[in-house]
Amino acid sequence: MTARTSEELMKKEQRYGARNYNPLEVVISKAEGIWVEDPEGRRYMDMLSAYSAMSHGHRHPKIIKALKEQADVLTLTSRAFFNDQWPTFAEKLSKLTGKDMILPMNTGAEAVETALKAIRKWAYTVKGIEKDKAEIIVFAENFHGRTISIISFSTDPVAKDNYGPFTPGFVVVPYDDLAAVEKAVNKNTAGILVEPIQGEAGVNVPSDGFLKGLEAIARKNNVLLALDEIQTGFCRTGKTFCFEHEGINPDLIIMGKALGGGILPVSAVAADKEVMGVFQPGSHGSTFGGNPLACAVASAAIDVLIEENMSERAAELGAYFMEGLKKLNSPLIKLVRGKGLLIGVEMTEAAGKARKYTTSLKEKGLLCKETHETIIRFAPPLVITKEEIDDALAIIKEVFV
Repeated sequence: MTARTSEELMKKEQRYGARNYNPLEVVISKAEGIWVEDPEGRRYMDMLSAYSAMSHGHRHPKIIKALKEQADVLTLTSRAFFNDQWPTFAEKLSKLTGKDMILPMNTGAEAVETALKAIRKWAYTVKGIEKDKAEIIVFAENFHGRTISIISFSTDPVAKDNYGPFTPGFVVVPYDDLAAVEKAVNKNTAGILVEPIQGEAGVNVPSDGFLKGLEAIARKNNVLLALDEIQTGFCRTGKTFCFEHEGINPDLIIMGKALGGGILPVSAVAADKEVMGVFQPGSHGSTFGGNPLACAVASAAIDVLIEENMSERAAELGAYFMEGLKKLNSPLIKLVRGKGLLIGVEMTEAAGKARKYTTSLKEKGLLCKETHETIIRFAPPLVITKEEIDDALAIIKEVFV
């Protein structure tokens, strides 16, 4: 018999699914905009947006239309042949990022791997670093994905325990510490990889000037600066890309999540020819990267962000939401931080673990997720209204005050 109730479906997942996640106990079977429903018809406000992948809201009509129209004519060719959607999408993303060239992939982790490979290949073929000696500077508490190479420079024991041996060539320094970066640079330094805001670390926002300082260090030492905008990009923080808040120009922009419009996994790396030109046919690729279905969806996703002024919405509504959270004056809340509609609420030591609060919020119709056990992340779809934020604040107040 086919499982139909929430309880039956959760039990079936626990029976057949690998336990690599610890989801909140809610089953989502239907969604539209910022609202989701479970099989029993209970409605919830989505305050996670699939970690920013759902920035446009669930099933945005223009993106769904692009998906259906493209699915009716062509879905996949592989890159063995040209297709009619990838060139147009590449041009659109190139103009949006201001970079010469785009390399398409699927997941965020694949895009990060692409950037790492580009940095290393550039180090050997352009900068002239001795073969197999290139180093990339990364930051403590980073989250860039879960491949072997990426977790090799993670500082989260849960992410890396019992997965060694690890990939060498990475130097970990404290986040938001320019002096530590300066000290780490040497003749073998090829690049710096950084999140403009550390999302998984609990919405860790660096000091003003940190990114500009990294850019100065990179330029001074002929080092590539790569910005991981997978979670922060595409208007989430009140700008098209988070690095724009400091007016810098990174060498590589790593994108994913919202680029797929909440419909398909789409990721990409943007860079100028000096960097992206290091790739030659056969040196890197993906069967599904640049597929016509994904390109049509991602192109529509970009159009929606621009047409609906998502950056301005995120800036205005994010400030409103954070102000409302701070006004709660809850003894359970230690700190509220964030930028745009990427907000972290850090609990006090007396409050205990955040999971019990995300569970309580779920019971009252609001879905969010804890991170690092003591922090709750609020990142609703950018289509949320001020009235819906008021409703969310009322629910949060019931739980925290």
